[in-house]
Amino acid sequence: MSLTLPQFNNLSQEDATAKLLTCCTSTSWAQNLASARPFSDIDALLAFSDEAWNQAQTSEANLIEAFDGHPQIGNVASLKEKYRNTQDSAAHEQSGANDAEDQVLEALAQGNQDYLDKFGFIFIVFATGKSAQQMLDLLLARLPNDRATELTNAAAEQNKITSLRLQKLFGAA
Repeated sequence: MSLTLPQFNNLSQEDATAKLLTCCTSTSWAQNLASARPFSDIDALLAFSDEAWNQAQTSEANLIEAFDGHPQIGNVASLKEKYRNTQDSAAHEQSGANDAEDQVLEALAQGNQDYLDKFGFIFIVFATGKSAQQMLDLLLARLPNDRATELTNAAAEQNKITSLRLQKLFGAA
């Protein structure tokens, strides 16, 4: 169920923060955005979300808190169960995995584990519209990076995901 901007503007700080945490699990980001209300329109909210995310990125702990709110892309069993049997694949952020061959899913699962082992956080990618093969290619391209580069890359991907989720929350996507 979507929320109107006037409804959101009139929520308590606690309730507004809770709604925002469904879009991104960074408490700092959510509290900053909720504190900036009222917003005149969705564009103003999205612009301030970007600013709040830039502020949140100053702390690695905020980034990790946001990343921890995501499922790990590439868990073979969960991908098969969740995405292959889905009728309305367009509604899912990881829908590109629907028709992936088992070997791609297995490589994605292994790549994700390698990524987690190397960087200490899961692989974050804006998966909407990407096939499992495209996600695997992106993962393998990013795996040689250093941790600082990957924190930056993952933060940028997180912001794209958050923006889409905000748009969906307000019925604008």
